[in-house]
Amino acid sequence: MATRDSLVTVEHLQKKYPVSKGLFARAKSFIYAVDDINFQIGRGESLGLVGESGCGKTTTGKLLVKLIEPTMGNIFLGSNGSRTDIAPLKGARIKQFRRQVQMIFQDPYESMNPRLTIYDTVAEPLVVQNIGTLIEREERVAEMLALVGLTPPSSFMFRFPHELSGGQRQRVAIARALVVQPRFVVADEPTSMLDVSIRTGIMHLMFDLAQRLDVTYLYITHDLAVARYMCDRIAVMYLGKIVELAETEELLQHPQHPYTRALLSSVPVPDPRAKRQPADIKGGVPTPIDPPPYCRFYDRCPIATDACRTNLHPPIEDKRNQHHVACYRV
Repeated sequence: MATRDSLVTVEHLQKKYPVSKGLFARAKSFIYAVDDINFQIGRGESLGLVGESGCGKTTTGKLLVKLIEPTMGNIFLGSNGSRTDIAPLKGARIKQFRRQVQMIFQDPYESMNPRLTIYDTVAEPLVVQNIGTLIEREERVAEMLALVGLTPPSSFMFRFPHELSGGQRQRVAIARALVVQPRFVVADEPTSMLDVSIRTGIMHLMFDLAQRLDVTYLYITHDLAVARYMCDRIAVMYLGKIVELAETEELLQHPQHPYTRALLSSVPVPDPRAKRQPADIKGGVPTPIDPPPYCRFYDRCPIATDACRTNLHPPIEDKRNQHHVACYRV
């Protein structure tokens, strides 16, 4: 799944959580939150990671910024000539890594310390990284607040989070993530907690900043309309596995995997006269605890055969024109 001048390369990434049956009992079962996924993100590209709740999207994002440690696999940052595997980084090297990779969290009400002013919130990464003098930090914070649309900066810098609206808080969170000029940002559903009326403004802001600051995004969302607006490519995730990955319009116009088709069929159409076929899948999402080795979507798939059950989970392969699908039947 090579892309142009890849900045982030993920190889066989896995995250398992042990399920203990007692205080001192050794775990015999595991939750497979992320299970052997592979993808690349090109420099300056925005990759959307979509799927229903509990499929492993947020866990993947946290693995890429080292908020949690992977069970197995590699995460390479940088081009092939000078790339670094960040999975085993420890100690002081993680601090250097934080200057290159940041995260925008989903909830602007919970991701900020209510005791810190907006200035302290945005300046904290500069303080931690020992960047600039006090005057330089003030100038940098004011510049970032203006850049995210909080103008004039002087009227926001010494307010507290509770004095701002949800949209303003999320703009502060974006400023905090970008103040150290990272190369790669994980955005975990940054508009899902906001009113519909201000989502477009935040999306446009993030898109504009990516172009101006040369930022690469992993954009996590469950909303395909948001992914279509924000992302160059889309990866569809189901129960810890990536089941389809392609250019945005290619995936939306020609979905191949049965799960992707089901997701698209559930998107509302703004026409009361329109009639659409319901998703031809059955049952609910199975448990991620010790899933069987065959295709994760087998129990719900309308086109599954016995071969899908007797073989391992299908590898994700290029079916045509960089359209990757993990399915034996397409």
